[in-house]
Amino acid sequence: MEAETLSTQRAHPELLNCLWEYQNQHGYIRDEDIGQCSERFGISKIQLEGVISFYHFFHRRPAGQFTVYLNNSIVSEFKGFQRVREAFERETGARFGEVDPSGLFGLFETSCIGLSDQEPAALINFHPFTNLNTLKVRQVIAGLKQGVPVEELCDEVEDNIRHVPPGKRAVFFREYYPGNAITKLNGMTPEEVIEEINRSKLSGRGGAFFPTGLKWGLCRQQAATPKYIVCNADEGEPGTFKDRVLMNTMPGLVLEGMATAGYAVGAREGILYLRAEYMWMKDKLEKEIERFYRMELLGKNAAGIDGFDFDIRLQLGAGSYVVGEETAMLNSMEGKRGEARVKQYYPIERGFLGKPTVVNNVETLCGAARIIELGADQFLATGTSTSPGTKVISVSGDCHQPGIYEIEYGVKVEELLKACHADDPHYIQLSGPSGECISLADKERRLSKDDLSCGGAFMVFSKHRDILQILLNFTSFFKEESCGVCTPCRAGNFILQRKLEKIKLGLAQQSDYTDIRQWGHIMQSASRCGLGKAASNTLIKALDTFPEFFEVQQGEGLTRKFDLNKATEEYEKFKS
Repeated sequence: MEAETLSTQRAHPELLNCLWEYQNQHGYIRDEDIGQCSERFGISKIQLEGVISFYHFFHRRPAGQFTVYLNNSIVSEFKGFQRVREAFERETGARFGEVDPSGLFGLFETSCIGLSDQEPAALINFHPFTNLNTLKVRQVIAGLKQGVPVEELCDEVEDNIRHVPPGKRAVFFREYYPGNAITKLNGMTPEEVIEEINRSKLSGRGGAFFPTGLKWGLCRQQAATPKYIVCNADEGEPGTFKDRVLMNTMPGLVLEGMATAGYAVGAREGILYLRAEYMWMKDKLEKEIERFYRMELLGKNAAGIDGFDFDIRLQLGAGSYVVGEETAMLNSMEGKRGEARVKQYYPIERGFLGKPTVVNNVETLCGAARIIELGADQFLATGTSTSPGTKVISVSGDCHQPGIYEIEYGVKVEELLKACHADDPHYIQLSGPSGECISLADKERRLSKDDLSCGGAFMVFSKHRDILQILLNFTSFFKEESCGVCTPCRAGNFILQRKLEKIKLGLAQQSDYTDIRQWGHIMQSASRCGLGKAASNTLIKALDTFPEFFEVQQGEGLTRKFDLNKATEEYEKFKS
């Protein structure tokens, strides 16, 4: 078979799984694996290298018998990241980005791993280790050296569900009985399902807030078949971990949401795209899928509905923030680099394998299942008239009760700060680094689509935290995660990071702040996907929200920080 070129690239849905098989077998992807893979799929070796190099967790060189990924998000930084990092290097004899001489340990930094409520946190061979400190690192590494299996040393991840609306007002975290939602479909037509979702005003919970019923209805109208349902379980936004808790506590509810969407649009297959950082949940999810088949809630005539055949499979990602964008995810599922597609078609028109596809995130699908189970009226009875229902919020940072809060839409910022026992809050980040920052002056504002439309992350930072450190962490994250395809994002994030470094050194002038705003406008208007468009949001908002902070930071040019006595100190010592 003639190998494909980049211009004739076809879809290979099994490619990611194949690459994971090679890596799990050998610890990395060898040259001979590349050759075998090239022959099997008819893909050029160069193209394969391009796919492999795109993802954080694929390695072309040995990465250690025990591969450590330490989370470097801003919450981790403030909770002791640097001390933990030094402890890993000291105890393993390796340096970050390298493998120790024995080949036993490989140390790597990575962005948010969905454990912001339990920082500092790390993955070792994709098993979670939470609330790390220097003593715990020493004990873990000593255990691994003594031959204790990593499965026995890793932590049981806490769900930390801190608040749920009382009584019937809870939507998500209420008692769950498998099949309660999907069996309700037996007495409804697909059109009635879509109408019920429309009536509930359920909107996407991944940040875009697109009406769920409208998306399903448009997909149903497409004549092409087959159709697909994709569950986006790739929550990579730093500070966000709500989907992790939903999948860990009620994996069946996610599956019922996928089946409900499949019934509504006429799809026969669902794919749950699970981020590699949640590999520790993979077995649990697959066992739940098997249980649903045994209960005849999936498969042929699913839930006893004649003619409704629906299957679900799990697709494991390989580490990339931008893959959370729906078209980038579809490319990843097809065995390509996870770059966002040019918006010529929407996924509901041409999605997975060029066929109509609904992409919803975990929380959206769980919400849809609950609406079918409980009825739209109960959903509409909570929240506000324009923002009905409840929202699952991931709370982390400087607070005594980090974790998951299911809140009714319309709750004030101040109420959530009190509920999580925030510690002297000053800077609050909504919806992760791509969202917006607010100050305590905004405490009377409400979390709703009419005011502060929080996508899921609520990070609290006290007045003792350095705002520049927060912004530098965010900008570094976007620079590292940019796929590099479009210039505004590729160059813009690099320039914004340099500007922030200049501000930190006290060398910035007014023109630098003007440049930041101009580059932010270019990125927002000209970037190819949501990463580039949103990457400068927080930085620009911070300039407006904390003007007094940046006034203090502004220097007077290159002489601001120059200290002649300090510069000549060593020379004077030598003279004497």
